[in-house]
Amino acid sequence: MATFRELHHTAAPLLLPNAWDVGSALAFAAAGFPAVGTTSFGIAASAGLPDGGRSSKTVTTALMEQLCRLPVHVTADIEDGYSDDPAEVAELVAQLAALGVAGVNLEDSTAGHLVDPAAFADKVAAVKGRTPAMFINARVDNIWFGEQATVDAVLLRASAYADAGADGIFVPGLVVPEDIRTITAGIGVPVNVLAHPSLTVAELGELGVRRVSSGSLPYRAAVDAAVNVVGALRDGKQAPAATPYWEMQSRLVSFSQRLGG
Repeated sequence: MATFRELHHTAAPLLLPNAWDVGSALAFAAAGFPAVGTTSFGIAASAGLPDGGRSSKTVTTALMEQLCRLPVHVTADIEDGYSDDPAEVAELVAQLAALGVAGVNLEDSTAGHLVDPAAFADKVAAVKGRTPAMFINARVDNIWFGEQATVDAVLLRASAYADAGADGIFVPGLVVPEDIRTITAGIGVPVNVLAHPSLTVAELGELGVRRVSSGSLPYRAAVDAAVNVVGALRDGKQAPAATPYWEMQSRLVSFSQRLGG
């Protein structure tokens, strides 16, 4: 089995599904994905909380304690590390590493705004110094939040984070092919983007992308599908096909036995 790091250096980009609970993670693992991430939006929403603002720390930590029992690599979306203190962030990541977490996403924004890049680089360096084997995916939020949203500004931040020890750079909102090619060529570590309907995974790979995340899309699509199913029943239509109850129950039984062991 390839290591999580090695999955970023294969012929095709790593397609990373992002789970929001045990059931969705089990389904992704059963579908053959070698690694599963989490989505802070999906986790927070499932707990009745808005995304961001460090709202997902407790539920994310609890979920990772469970997901680390999966027979695949797991990586955690931990927002900005839930703290301004690099040492506190490094301690949290060390705890996740002890559980078996292979990677973390750390974002250079707090409460929807970019933070000082030097301060964020300090977080990255603290995490890498404490847990060298952890794959740190540093998220650059210029384009996502529309602040200093230029390729040059992204490259400046990304280079600082890579120098601090980041193993990958995540640029959500990056969809313009020319910009993608420039950024992937200008950074010496694997670049991660969100899936987007305008470009296939293969096309993103041709532009130099090494990791494509589904983000909160599966969660949002699942909510839409749930509403559509019940709406169809209300409108007198037949119930759609779905994974049988007993198959999903079997996954959960096996997983619970693994937890017990």
